[in-house]
Amino acid sequence: MATLSELFRDHFGHEEHLYGWLLNRFADDLDAGGPVAEICRDHLDASRADAVQLRLLAALHRIVLRGDAPEIECFYPNLGGNDAYVTAWPLFKEVLAAHVDELRAGLEVAPQTNEVGRSACLLIGIFEAVRRTGLHRIRLLEPGASAGLNLLVDRYHFYGEDWAYGPTDSPLTIDTQSSGVRPVPFEVVARRGCDLAPVDVSTAAGREYLTSFVWPHQVDRHARLAGALQVAAGDPPVVDVGSADTWLKEQLTEATDADVLTVVWQSITEQYWPIEVRTGVRAAVAEARGRLPIAHVSMEGVPPAQTASGWDIRTDGPALNLDGDVLARSTHHGPPLILA
Repeated sequence: MATLSELFRDHFGHEEHLYGWLLNRFADDLDAGGPVAEICRDHLDASRADAVQLRLLAALHRIVLRGDAPEIECFYPNLGGNDAYVTAWPLFKEVLAAHVDELRAGLEVAPQTNEVGRSACLLIGIFEAVRRTGLHRIRLLEPGASAGLNLLVDRYHFYGEDWAYGPTDSPLTIDTQSSGVRPVPFEVVARRGCDLAPVDVSTAAGREYLTSFVWPHQVDRHARLAGALQVAAGDPPVVDVGSADTWLKEQLTEATDADVLTVVWQSITEQYWPIEVRTGVRAAVAEARGRLPIAHVSMEGVPPAQTASGWDIRTDGPALNLDGDVLARSTHHGPPLILA
C-alpha cells in the first residue's frame, strides 16, 4: 500500500499549479518530520479513498479564506494570487506550524463540493422530460444534494452557441458550450433534497466550507459557486438529513397534483452510495411510476484512469440519462455538454 507521502505526490503528479506544487512540499515535510507529520500523525495508514491530501488542502484553504494567513493569500489564484509560490515554502510551513490543531481537526472533515455547473445537465434533462410528458409544472427532488444548489436550476441563466434560457439578471450565468439544445418552458413548483451531511449555505461557515474544497486555480468554478451562493442567499433550498433511498421513498409517497411532473435528479453521487442505497433509489422510482408522472434524470460516471493521451468526453465523460436514455455527456463539473 502506498505511504501517505506517496499519496500526496501521486495525486496530481505534477507541479503545474499551486496544489500540485504544495502536495509535493507536504510530502517532503511529512517525510522530514515537520509540521505536516504532526498534523497527519493519526492518518499515516490512510488509503487513497480517504483523500487526506484534499482534506488538508481544504483545511488550509479555509484558514486563508477567512484572512488568517495573509502571508500566503497572495498565492491563491481564486483570491487574485500569483505563481511566485515556488519560493514561498517557508511561509506555508509557518502557517502550518501555527495552525496544527485546526488542521489536524480538518482531516476529520470529509471532502464535499456542490458543483453547480452540473445544473446544466439537469436543465437538459428537464427540457426533454417536459417534451415527453407535456407537463410543465415540476416537483424537483435531489438525493445526495449536498447544499442543494442544483435545485435552484430555474434561477440561473444558461446559454450555448445557439440558445439561451433562464433569467438574464441572474447572478449566475453558465456557458454550457453546447449547441442544438431546444429549450422548453417549465415552472418549479416544489424543490427539496437530502444528504447525509447537508451544508447550510445560509451560514458563513457553510459557504466557506463549500468554497474551501474548490481548487484555487479553478477560478471559473469559484465564480460559478459564488454566483450560486448569491442566488441561494435569498431563498436557500431545503435539504433534509437522510439516506437517499429511504428519503426518496418517503418523498414519493406524498400526493401531487395530476399536472405536476416529479423529477428525481442525481449527479456524481451513486459511486459513493452502498449497493443497497443504489438499488433502493431505483426501486423507489420504479414503484412510483405506477402512481404518478415521474422522470429520473441522472448524471453519473466514474472518472477513468488518467493516461498520457488524456480522456475523451464523448466516451469517458459522465452520461446524462433520462429514464435510461443517454441525452448527453459532459465533464464531471458540467460544461461542456455534448448532446447524444
